[in-house]
Amino acid sequence: MSKDQFKNEDLDSFKRNKNENAIEGRNPVLEAFRAGKPVDRLYVLDGCRDGAVLSIKREAVKAGTVIKYVDKERLDHMSETGHHQGVIAITAAYEYSTVEDIFDRAAEKGEDPFVIILDGIEDPHNLGAMIRTADQAGAHGIIIPKDRAVGLTASVARASAGAINFLPVAKVTNIARTIDELKEKGLWFVCAAMDGTVMYDLNLTGPIGLVIGNEGSGVSRLVREKCDMIASIPMKGEIDSLNASVACGVLAYEIVRRRLKG
Repeated sequence: MSKDQFKNEDLDSFKRNKNENAIEGRNPVLEAFRAGKPVDRLYVLDGCRDGAVLSIKREAVKAGTVIKYVDKERLDHMSETGHHQGVIAITAAYEYSTVEDIFDRAAEKGEDPFVIILDGIEDPHNLGAMIRTADQAGAHGIIIPKDRAVGLTASVARASAGAINFLPVAKVTNIARTIDELKEKGLWFVCAAMDGTVMYDLNLTGPIGLVIGNEGSGVSRLVREKCDMIASIPMKGEIDSLNASVACGVLAYEIVRRRLKG
């Protein structure tokens, strides 16, 4: 990824969490990777060919970490210490699970899988609220993308009110491809969109995946095309949208209602 692809929203997302999840400097970052600490993304000075930085990048590739190349001005602006040495890593506050862990949880409970997929949620408070809702609604896990989305930061943990300790959260490279793989396991997928069919008129039973899109742009086109159903929430007020975490809660509990009816 070129430095031109480091957009303002990436910087804003970084600034929201940098005080609690950033590791700066070549040795600290390299040791974090070697210790197996989960790193959500790595910011590297564009054009740097230093041996230590190349070693860090190799470790990042092995760990499946997203690498973003930025110019020195950006790194300086992001740095808390002023001694970033060309690298800043954003770590996860909690360990990620796997998609298999989510299915194992459903099997252990003897239930049809209920998975929530979040397509590009960037606000940590929204992600935390969704984790809390998913846990209470009996979902078996949440899936998020590696890139262009908030990870399991300390802010997310606080907003989840402790639910992050109990609900598996998996991170994948490609949401659309993951949906295809989960369809092979028998899941049907419904995503939220204002122009969809009213949720009460859809069959939201059985093994199901609920897809919630980005706070501003909604579900991406490719992910939407992969879904079997498009659900809308009835709106009676003067504005035409809900907060992403609220929409997630409304649809999740419609799925719960259908499951309780048997």
